[in-house]
Amino acid sequence: MKLGLALRSMGAASRRDVFEACARAAETAGLDHVWVQDHLAIPPDDAEGSGGRYLDPLTALAFLAAATSRVGLGTGVLNAPYRPPLPTAKALATVQELSGGRLLLGVGVGWMEPEFRALGVDRSRRGRIADETLDFWNRCFANDRVRSNGQELLFLPRPARPPVYVGGAPPHALHRAVRHGDGWMPMGGDPAALAPAIETLHRLAREAGRPAPEVVLMTALPLEDARAARDAVRTLRGIGVTQIVHGTRYDDPEPFRRAAGLLRDLRERLPS
Repeated sequence: MKLGLALRSMGAASRRDVFEACARAAETAGLDHVWVQDHLAIPPDDAEGSGGRYLDPLTALAFLAAATSRVGLGTGVLNAPYRPPLPTAKALATVQELSGGRLLLGVGVGWMEPEFRALGVDRSRRGRIADETLDFWNRCFANDRVRSNGQELLFLPRPARPPVYVGGAPPHALHRAVRHGDGWMPMGGDPAALAPAIETLHRLAREAGRPAPEVVLMTALPLEDARAARDAVRTLRGIGVTQIVHGTRYDDPEPFRRAAGLLRDLRERLPS
C-alpha cells in the first residue's frame, strides 16, 4: 500500500516557504507521493477556503521537482478540458523529464461552471474533450513523431509516460480509466460505496485484456487514532484500494509534518 499526502496548493498554505517545506517533510518521512490540486478561475463568490489563490499545478510540480529528489509528484487531479492538448503534453513531458520520472498524472474532466465559462470551453463536451486529450497525450508519449491538427511534429523530449489515474465518479470515470489510463482516482472513504465500483473497474479491465488497475484513493484517514487508521487501511486494501492520499487542512508546515509522521508510523505498523 503506497501512502502520500495532498499538498495544499491554494490559500495561505501555497506560500513558497510553506509549500516547499511540506513537500520536503513528506520526502523526509519516506512517503511515496505528494499531490496538488487544479483550479484556474475561482469566482469571487466561491472562494471560501482559498481566497481564490491557486498555484498552477504543473508549474508547482516543476518547482517541487527541483526542491525534492525522491518523492512522487502528482496532480490530483489535472482537469484535461481546461488546457490545450499539445502545450500541456509538452509541460507534462518537461516535468517528467526534469523530475527524473516522478510525475503521477491524475486527470479529471472538471465540474465548476464558472471555470468553463472563463476558459471559453463548452462544459457539455468535457467528457469528449477529456477522452480526445488523453488519447493525444498517450500518442505523444508513445511516439517521437505525432500529428496535431494535421501537422506532423517531433515530440521531444519523450520520457516514459507517467502513470495516468482518472478521477471522477462511476460509470464514466471507470470506462475512461480502462481506455486511457492505469487506474482510478476516487474521493471519499466509504468502503460500501467504493467496493462495487472497484469490482466493476476490475471487470472492465479483464474484459479489455488490461492488468488490474491501480485505485488511488483521496481521503482523510483518522491518523490521530492509530488503531482506527490501521483498520481503515486494512479494510480499504481488502476491497482493492492500492494507494491512499491523505488530505488535511493546514496553513503552516507543523500540522503537515505531524500528519506526515503519523502516516509514516501507520505504514510501519501495516503488515506487508
